Amino acid sequence: MSGPRHRSDEPAPPPGARGPAARGPGAPTTIPPGDPDAAHSPALASLDADVVECRRCPRLVAWREQVGRERRAAFRDETYWARPVPGFGDAAARILVVGLAPAAHGANRTGRMFTGDRSGDFLFAAMHRVGLANQPTSVSADDGLRLTGIRATAPVRCAPPANKPTPDERRACAPFLARELEIVDPRVAVVLGAFGWAALLDTLRDLGWAVPRPAPRFGHGAEVVVHRGPRTLTLLGCFHVSQQNTFTGRLTPDMLDDVLRRAQALARD
Repeated sequence: MSGPRHRSDEPAPPPGARGPAARGPGAPTTIPPGDPDAAHSPALASLDADVVECRRCPRLVAWREQVGRERRAAFRDETYWARPVPGFGDAAARILVVGLAPAAHGANRTGRMFTGDRSGDFLFAAMHRVGLANQPTSVSADDGLRLTGIRATAPVRCAPPANKPTPDERRACAPFLARELEIVDPRVAVVLGAFGWAALLDTLRDLGWAVPRPAPRFGHGAEVVVHRGPRTLTLLGCFHVSQQNTFTGRLTPDMLDDVLRRAQALARD
């Protein structure tokens, strides 16, 4: 994987803001091994490098690094990633899972999307049940998890306070999602929650896809097909895999399995 670099079209970080000290003592300084498929895709490797060096949103930079310094008691002896989190999974995936943002003590800690928290436990267990993942657990960026035919990403790459990015933060991060869509070129997008649904529709419209107006509404089981020339992309709505939904039974394992199996069927067409 290519090393981190700073994009010329981004504002330079403040003096002294880069390097391990900016992320707390002992913070890692290289891209985590969370996206091994990027090694086989120069375009994804370049995107990952740009993602992890981004400092566009001061509020998010301050929060992700504060969480990495203060840490949750259960992880007090761990070194947090505390940087933006790249997408993870098959570089040639026909299915793209679009979430919201990294969890403060999940992906912000481990450096890999949906890894290290109960949301990821729920999601990757479902992927394993339907044959899209080689194992049902995702605890660290080097645990051997591999995805086949599917990739996980988010519209916002930094952990936000209260899990609520601002509209400006979503817009600042949108070019990363746009690049990932162009590189991976999926046929199906499984969208977890209304935030990801709105963000993906906006990004697709910016990329020239024919998105209906008014925009299709999010709902679990919603299915929308958008076009750009001869290309099609089917959006499937799914309640987010947050504990708020999974612990209350609003989203059950069977419900998520059904959405993923529908995505597999559409991806084969």
